[in-house]
Amino acid sequence: SKRFAEAITMAYHRVHKLNTKIVRIFNTYGPRMRHYDGRVVPNFIDQALAGKALTVYGKGRQTRSFCYIDDLVEGIFRLMFSDQNSPVNLGNPHEFTILQLVKLVLKLTGSKSKVIFSKLPQDDPQQRQPDITKAHKLLDWEPIVPLEDGLERTISWFRG
Repeated sequence: SKRFAEAITMAYHRVHKLNTKIVRIFNTYGPRMRHYDGRVVPNFIDQALAGKALTVYGKGRQTRSFCYIDDLVEGIFRLMFSDQNSPVNLGNPHEFTILQLVKLVLKLTGSKSKVIFSKLPQDDPQQRQPDITKAHKLLDWEPIVPLEDGLERTISWFRG
């Protein structure tokens, strides 16, 4: 459905000469996330704050790149006022393993929760890392909020 939406958007751009924008968003997190939306950051934070075990799939070696919401909004803002019409990746190119994320969430929450390992789903990607070369070159954009800082802000909101 995402690819189809991009194709339709580009078709409207070409045929009707509309000024369109396409953002490819990668693993955004931050305050106001829904607690039970199935994404790893709110899952781990909720589990840690409730004193429940944190569930890691596989051995936790798969990587993800987490982009704080403020950085994403800045990237979208810059794209909106650019002349760029082709897709632009907005995300954080710095990878962390799921196990690194677990340890950081436990540290920042002060939780004594245990970590349990479950079978890795077959369709779970081993790596997610955006190439933000185009965003850097055309928008002079890159994420600036370190994962630890963004998690502290997110955890604070979840506590409230």
